[in-house]
Amino acid sequence: MESKLNLNWAVVDKARQSAKNIARDTQEFIDIHTTVTVERTVCRLLGIDGVDEVGVPIPNIVVDNIKNGNGLGLGAAMFIGNAMIETGLSTQEISEKVAKGEIDLTKLPMHDAFEIKMAVDKVAKEMVAKISENRGKRESYLEKFGDKSGPYLYVIVATGNIYEDIIQARAAAKQGADVIAVIRTTGQSLLDFVPYGATTEGFGGTVATQENFRLMRAALDEVGEEVGRYIRLCNYCSGLCMPEIAAMGAIERLDVMLNDALYGILFRDINMQRTIVDQYFSRIINGFAGVIINTGEDNYLTTADAVEEAHTVLASQFINEQFALVAGLPEEQMGLGHAFEISPDVENGFLFELAQAQMAREIFPKAPLKYMPPTKFKTGDIFKGQVQDALFNMVTIMTGQKLHLLGMLTEAIHTPFMADRAISIDNAQYIFRTMKDLGSEITFKKGGMMETRVDEVLNKATDLICEIEKEGLFRTLEQGKFAGIKRPLTGGKGLAGVVQKEKAYFNPFIDLMLGGKK
Repeated sequence: MESKLNLNWAVVDKARQSAKNIARDTQEFIDIHTTVTVERTVCRLLGIDGVDEVGVPIPNIVVDNIKNGNGLGLGAAMFIGNAMIETGLSTQEISEKVAKGEIDLTKLPMHDAFEIKMAVDKVAKEMVAKISENRGKRESYLEKFGDKSGPYLYVIVATGNIYEDIIQARAAAKQGADVIAVIRTTGQSLLDFVPYGATTEGFGGTVATQENFRLMRAALDEVGEEVGRYIRLCNYCSGLCMPEIAAMGAIERLDVMLNDALYGILFRDINMQRTIVDQYFSRIINGFAGVIINTGEDNYLTTADAVEEAHTVLASQFINEQFALVAGLPEEQMGLGHAFEISPDVENGFLFELAQAQMAREIFPKAPLKYMPPTKFKTGDIFKGQVQDALFNMVTIMTGQKLHLLGMLTEAIHTPFMADRAISIDNAQYIFRTMKDLGSEITFKKGGMMETRVDEVLNKATDLICEIEKEGLFRTLEQGKFAGIKRPLTGGKGLAGVVQKEKAYFNPFIDLMLGGKK
């Protein structure tokens, strides 16, 4: 892509190489560790599901049994496969006996490692085939209906009740939405288990469960047939259950997942070691399932000034890109995030927003960039809010953003009504239609304000990435270089769930999903 902003590609290449070195350095830590969540994910992918009589998820019970017997360093797959050979039972039958206290997986006689792997691989390949089939089903829908060439109109539903969410999601799809994001209930990212079944209560969102995923997917397929479009479904695989929710999404054919390498550390105080290991496996699953990940750089600008700290957004995009590539996730599935969050009081703020969005598009040309609407400076004045959203919509169509999360005129007042979504969709469709090719018709002034701005942001981002490369990612996070938030290496939630792998560690899905795509 020819740069309209006259970007210095040598500096871009330097930043990307430093980010690659950061990811490679951090991967050395990832490769020798696993977590309770990774192992629960392996259990789910081996067909283990359900809860015991008091509602504790069976994958948690199985992994706790192995961890308490000091066996987690070998991986849950090793013990489950061993039990399959020893008992002749299915993975679900074994796990139910563990839940009842009838089997201790770490006390069974150990069989030959090769035999164990053969037994596990057979079950693992069945699940991998199911996820591949889901990917094929999505592709056949897109072949049938065609895919949208412009921005995807992305809206949220957040009632707390999955059945009410379905009503609102169907309405939004009929109004023109392309992506429905079911906002997750407040605090779920801090739960070290995934709730079970259909849910009707939630605060600020709806509980992310596999059954809720299944119900919403079926509803969107049905309305998609009615409107003649494939409606994408989005949820959140961040927090303490990052790879588990990625697996559930892959099983139920979700299309988009919030999945950031650093978000949980910075904004949910989840231990950095835990998050870094979990994000790797979650991205392998998302990559294999054809899921677009959304990264969370927009959150930086809710805690820091959007003008002063724009370079941290770009630095994080470079780092997220490299972590995703290591996990086998192609650029076409990287919804790298940024946001329209400069204060309306800043003179020429629109030019800065336009410059930064164009810069992101040029630096990450294949990525379906996720562009977030103004929220921080919404005041409750719905008329001004509509204007702010209109300017945001203009930047999207002029710079070729892809995942366009619609701004709401009632932001800062209440959770959107169905009518609010309809007004926002109408606003975006009007602007996208009347300005469709404006971006390809205009050029930017050489040496002008926009070129100067992106040059400054790019150089500052590159300096920051070079600093992180020198210090190491963990040390940088301890120093608070991102979003001004300091996190200790051994602090935060979930550190107790990080375990060092033993030499004979076994996880079949890394080879099947990452190696299988090469």
